[in-house]
Amino acid sequence: MIFVSRFWTKLFSFGKADAITIYPFIFLKKRIFKDNQQLINHEKIHIRQAAELLIIFFYFSYLIEFLFRYIQYRDFHQAYLNISYEREAYSNEADFNYLSQRKFWAFWKYLKK
Repeated sequence: MIFVSRFWTKLFSFGKADAITIYPFIFLKKRIFKDNQQLINHEKIHIRQAAELLIIFFYFSYLIEFLFRYIQYRDFHQAYLNISYEREAYSNEADFNYLSQRKFWAFWKYLKK
């Protein structure tokens, strides 16, 4: 289910994201983003990741990896882009068949040292 809410996108991304997934919902910063199928696909990939990790483990590991990447890169945006979940989503957001052929825990191969 998709909602438009600047409040949620601002709260969970410090205003930096156009969309955010809070399982099982996708929150968009602006109504116009409903037409951005690539962005929606990106967020749907996060929904699948969260489901595979029983939701709570997804958000916990996302936060831990972000903190690790922030220490590693000392840059918010670089840390965010190098989270394994984001690397998988960005790499496959333009492939609208990706979720139908995606392997279980596919994000694992995007985890780098």
